[in-house]
Amino acid sequence: MTRLITLLFCCFSFWWVSCQNTTSGTASSTTGDLPPAGVRSIEPATPDARIEVTVEGLTPGGTAKLIGIAGDQNYIADTCVVGENGYMLFDKPEPFPAGFYYVILPDYSNIQMIVDANQHFQLKTKINNLIRSMQVIGSKENDLYYGNMNDQGPIDSGLKSLTQQQRAKPKGGAEYQMLQGQIDSLIVVRKALLQSYVKDYPDALFTKFKIAGQNPDLETPTKEDGTLDIPMQTYLYRTHLWDNVDFSDERLLRTPIINNKLNKYIKELTVQRPDSLIASTDILLAKVADYKDYFKFFANYIPLAYRPGESTIMDAEAVQVHMVKNYFTPEKAFWSDSADLAALARQASEMEKSLIGMKGEDVKAKDVNGQEKSIYEMTSPYIVVYMWNPECSHCKEETPQLVQYVKTAENVEVFGIGINTTEAEFKSYAKKMGMTWTNVFDPTNKAIYAKYYVDNTPEVYVLNPDRILIGKNLKVSQIQTVIDRDMIRRDEYK
Repeated sequence: MTRLITLLFCCFSFWWVSCQNTTSGTASSTTGDLPPAGVRSIEPATPDARIEVTVEGLTPGGTAKLIGIAGDQNYIADTCVVGENGYMLFDKPEPFPAGFYYVILPDYSNIQMIVDANQHFQLKTKINNLIRSMQVIGSKENDLYYGNMNDQGPIDSGLKSLTQQQRAKPKGGAEYQMLQGQIDSLIVVRKALLQSYVKDYPDALFTKFKIAGQNPDLETPTKEDGTLDIPMQTYLYRTHLWDNVDFSDERLLRTPIINNKLNKYIKELTVQRPDSLIASTDILLAKVADYKDYFKFFANYIPLAYRPGESTIMDAEAVQVHMVKNYFTPEKAFWSDSADLAALARQASEMEKSLIGMKGEDVKAKDVNGQEKSIYEMTSPYIVVYMWNPECSHCKEETPQLVQYVKTAENVEVFGIGINTTEAEFKSYAKKMGMTWTNVFDPTNKAIYAKYYVDNTPEVYVLNPDRILIGKNLKVSQIQTVIDRDMIRRDEYK
């Protein structure tokens, strides 16, 4: 499986590589054709980039960096040396990709800006008050951006203050309700401000950016007993999270909004189990099926976020297999070549054999006495398949715990498999650690890797009486919990 993950990483990283290439000066001509096809800009496009930034009080001589965003990555789009009077010039013969940018100053403070079709503009400010002192010359996008910061700032500060006051009051009391009324009023003002941008500047990247960043209103569904139905509330919130995102506008992928929403949607609002993650992913990818840039970014994000061996969820392999089988296909994965996709499909098929709920295939190899042993010849209801390596530091922690567990466990046998070692080390370690259960070793790995897939040792699998895989990637302390849960389930179906 290590080879599979390496290949997946190379394939999924294509999104970032392609974004870097578009800022290197070697991009195709479509990179500079701003705004993107089908997207209108509120200002005429310039054929090149000339962005002037002056920060009064900034010491000359340091290096300033123009930082762009590509999906979930930041990159250096340009650099310049700070001149006299804090003057900086970022210029290129072709435009920068439209999106949200930061100027990182030598003292690591930063200035934010929106870059769209018009890339001839100036920003002037003072080192001790970068936002309040900002003057924008020649850019309506940044006029809107900094104007909004000044207009919305007092509203947000008021909401923060009122919310803090409200938390100190008895919920439902008169003072609590009075403060809630004030909060609601400020929210109305903030929404009206946003709607004014939608009305006056619907095509501005700033407006798309602000609209996309809005979260849905929190609904309050109740159960039959009148209490708040939190699972339903979460479902409704998750369902409407993307309502304000214009997927036809690829510029938003070069702002922080899309990645922030994606993290919230997948990691905060979705239960961290393979079945739930797969369901949420399918819904999201269906939304962007006709928007190639979003489809590519979202499809790439999931396997990287849940890499087997690194993810904390049980059976992250199920997510990988689902993604490869359903999205990394010649018809859909337009960013990858057929050879890579064929390799992914082949190895995902192998990985699928060790998913939770699958029949655990047999492993046959020789034990410490040279006798061939097999999982399927074992008679205990539950089999713990324990893959270990003599040099593995975590094995040295888990093995003694497993030795103690087996002494008192009922209806459980262990089938140990030595991984990536020598016969002498295998025998010595098994004896030294008191591993009296069946231990096998196959120097060719053919008997092992055809059935089970190991990223890191120790690896613990649990097979039930039907030899169905019910637990994997476990610590010894979790084994009995998995077994108990299976026993309860089996009792319920008797």
